Amino acid sequence: MTGPAVNGTAAGLLDDINKAIVEQLQQDGRRTYGSIAEAVGLSEAAVRQRVQKMRDAGIMQIVAVTDPLQVGFRSQAMVGIRADGDAREVADRLAAVDDIDYVVMVAGEYDILVELVCEDEDAMLDLLNGVIRQIPGVRETEMFMYLKLKKQTYTWGTR
Repeated sequence: MTGPAVNGTAAGLLDDINKAIVEQLQQDGRRTYGSIAEAVGLSEAAVRQRVQKMRDAGIMQIVAVTDPLQVGFRSQAMVGIRADGDAREVADRLAAVDDIDYVVMVAGEYDILVELVCEDEDAMLDLLNGVIRQIPGVRETEMFMYLKLKKQTYTWGTR
């Protein structure tokens, strides 16, 4: 996620009521504003307004999350990348690739991690060799193929 929330400037929007609204939506993103209002003690209009403010501030998105296997993406992997030069520039170039959905800069053995979700191994190989390894500054890659996804949630709440 990018935007003000990441930099902390939207933190003031996360009062206890907004946290409760987020938790309601994480349980069911299709929940009506009326049912959320009942659960958090506000009017429907107030909930609608609060949700819009949080969306505008980049605090949250409301999206459908699919199971990659069920929608035809049989190959998934995490790729560790060691970069030459400014790793931020390499990360920006990776983030600009439409077929890469997750890019994170890390401390440790790698400079950057990217997650690949592809139709098959040929598509993954094309993405790795034909795109990622061609980006200036990518020195070395190591791929970790997913054998079985045991848990994936987006319900960490607002703690």
